[in-house]
Amino acid sequence: MSRGSRRGSRPYRMTRRSEAVEDTRQRIIEATVTLHGTVGPAATTVMGIAEQAGVTRATVYRHFPDDATLFQACSSHWLAQQLPPNPNEWLRHGDPFERLRAALTDLYRFYRAGESMLRRIYEDKQSLPEEHRRGLDARHEYFCEALLAAFSATQKRGHVLRAAIGHAVDFWTWRSLCVQNGLEDQDAVTLMVQLAAAAVTPPSPAVRSKRPPGDERGPGRRGR
Repeated sequence: MSRGSRRGSRPYRMTRRSEAVEDTRQRIIEATVTLHGTVGPAATTVMGIAEQAGVTRATVYRHFPDDATLFQACSSHWLAQQLPPNPNEWLRHGDPFERLRAALTDLYRFYRAGESMLRRIYEDKQSLPEEHRRGLDARHEYFCEALLAAFSATQKRGHVLRAAIGHAVDFWTWRSLCVQNGLEDQDAVTLMVQLAAAAVTPPSPAVRSKRPPGDERGPGRRGR
């Protein structure tokens, strides 16, 4: 073989090697996504990932030296296959209840499509890398603020409305209503919009004075 031929084959070998490295990295990511969606992040081990991907533990560590980089790669891979919620579309609605309905319709669709993975992520939240735990909390807070922004200052006074909105956007609320109790997504959306409406409507005097059966306290008396 001539010297020129050897030089010409070198880029080809480098390309093939680069492709093999990327293929191995992708198999590790896909193996981790599979395990996160079946046994959950807390029960996913490097050995399990290596076996699922058909590589050694050392190879896993060579591509992903820590949990945070591996979890980020897996999150990006999984989200790329989903249709995530789009808060920018919610913000097009000026009316607070229309915005809330649009947001919950969007969120509940996402929750249903990704239920298997999301359930395990939220169940194992405390075992996630700190950066990703903070990310989940920040996303929840952003959703709440985007929805509360449409309400007036008077409506937002106190903590009742914030509690109602926070409850409505929570994954576990959707799962309780729609998976455990069988509601359709839109029925759950309507129920949560009604909850928010009740949170900004002062109760009537009759409702304020009504006490549950067995409550013998007189008017104005508090329990000790």
